[in-house]
Amino acid sequence: MGKKLNKVYDALVNGAADGLVGEELYAYVTEKCPKTSSKRVVKASLFALSDPDVKDRAVLEAIYALAIRYRFSSLGVEEDPHEVDDDDGSAPSISQELKNRLETTVSTIPSTNEDAAMAEIAKSVH
Repeated sequence: MGKKLNKVYDALVNGAADGLVGEELYAYVTEKCPKTSSKRVVKASLFALSDPDVKDRAVLEAIYALAIRYRFSSLGVEEDPHEVDDDDGSAPSISQELKNRLETTVSTIPSTNEDAAMAEIAKSVH
């Protein structure tokens, strides 16, 4: 880890260990590391989640929730501030820019006849 990322990591783990969650945890990290970005916070969160020395469930949950929230916001997924536990089955909203990027990416994937060939082999086996 780089020096800046290490500092963000330390602030993140220390803040979560002190019982901070959500916006309070993010504010704590940005107070300790004023020049950090949400991207760096997410990266430090992933390091913390994979660190075998971080074992406290509450700390891991706080870091996980923060990483997911800021990763979604960087992707343009809108957060519902009045989220309820009832799942209505609808997918989360994403920005038009992200939709366009995804469509462009999918359209550039070359199609092959490999899938059709595998399907024919599977039919002949049964």
